[in-house]
Parts: sequence; C-alpha cells; structure tokens
Amino acid sequence: MTYQGTVYLVGAGPGDPDLLTLRAARLLQSASLVVHDGLVGPAILALVRKDATLISVAKRRSRHTLPQGEINALLVREARAGRDVVRLKGGDPFIFGRGGEELEDCRAAGIQVEVVPGISAANGAAAAAGICLTHRDSSSVVSFVAGQCKGLSDQNWAGLAGKGRTLVIYMGVKTAPQIAEKLMADGLAPDLPLAIIENAARPQMRVLRGPLAALPDLVAREAVISPALIIIGEVTARSAAEIARVAQGVAA
Repeated sequence: MTYQGTVYLVGAGPGDPDLLTLRAARLLQSASLVVHDGLVGPAILALVRKDATLISVAKRRSRHTLPQGEINALLVREARAGRDVVRLKGGDPFIFGRGGEELEDCRAAGIQVEVVPGISAANGAAAAAGICLTHRDSSSVVSFVAGQCKGLSDQNWAGLAGKGRTLVIYMGVKTAPQIAEKLMADGLAPDLPLAIIENAARPQMRVLRGPLAALPDLVAREAVISPALIIIGEVTARSAAEIARVAQGVAA
C-alpha cells in the first residue's frame, strides 16, 4: 500500500518564533514540504528542516501567487505523493486564514489533516502592545472583522464597537478610509480611540494611536504596511494612559 502523507494546518502566531507552539516547532523540523504565507517571517522559516522544500503562496496586492483552489489542490497532490505537508499560516489558521477551506478539500480527497492552532494575530498584537482586549471597566465584548473583503460596504457592523466593546480589524490598512467612514456612519464617535499595530511581536513593531476620524490620515502619514492590525475601543486609551504613567514615574 502506498504511503499517503498528512497535511498539517499550522498557526505561526504573530511573528515571534518564541510564540510558536511546541507542536508547530516540531513539525517544522520534521515536514518535508512547507507551504507558507507571506506573513510568515524569515525568523520562523529559519526553523524549517534544512532539506525541506519551501513554497511561498504569499498574497500581494490582493492576488495570491496561487489562487486558493490551486493551493488546496497542491496540498492534496503532495500528500497523495507521500509527503507530510505543513501549511504554515500567520496567526491562527482558523481566524481569517482560510484554513477551513483547506481542511474541507483535504478531507473530501481522503487526506488526513491535523490542525495546529497558533496564537491569533489579535491576541499576539494586543499583548505585544500592552492592550487588554477585555477589561472589566472598559470592555466585555470583543469582535473580529475582516477589513478587506468583498461587500465591505454592505456588511453590518452595527453594535460591534463603541462603549464597552472592542473591535479588532484584520486586513484593514488598504480600506482604512472606508472603515472609518462606515463606523462613524453607524454612529461611533469620531474621537473614539484606536491603535494600529504594525509588525506585531517583531523587532520592527510599531504602535500608532489616534481617534477614529484620523484613521485614514494616520495610515497614510505613517505609511503603514501589512501585517498590521487595527484595534478600536476604550481599551486602547487605557493602555496609552498606563504607558504615560509609567514614563512619568521613570522620569521622576
């Protein structure tokens, strides 16, 4: 009987290799093929087995080097050929990572699949920036939305942000003007605080802050690039105030 490989849908976390799960790190050392996104940095790819094959399916300017359907077919084909395949994704494979589509296609083809969750981009970015997504005085609800997808203007985001709530926006850099306009049209105050976290948990990480109304200008002025996450809500102001208090204490 011909050996059939396994597909591992692995979350690479927000970017710091130290935040990989032990399972993920072990798989990178054992798999003969790693199919990775562009959000997976060189520090993590350096952990891959030296004789393994690396295939990038990086997304650039709204286009994949391979369309999603062809990525799914690649995973199935290589597993059928007897290779254990790591499909490596930034953050967690099941949070805006299209891992569900890959899981379904592999299972439909009779391929064994294992999901290895990672620290989500939202959790990793917020932690790196010192932002608590929930706080008993500021937020009891957290919502995740995709800021770059079909039908953005038609989506109903009412009630996802505002008092007592935190909104985390993935892939929102390119559509920042539409996002700000949409949220304010839904009744959010223009001065609602937000933070943009670029390259979270990496040496070049930046945390930019401002009010909702200034989101488009902030993105443009600071030339924000992906990977970047936008967090909107009072919790971002709490973290900024705490940073200021600590700085004042050190200065004193």
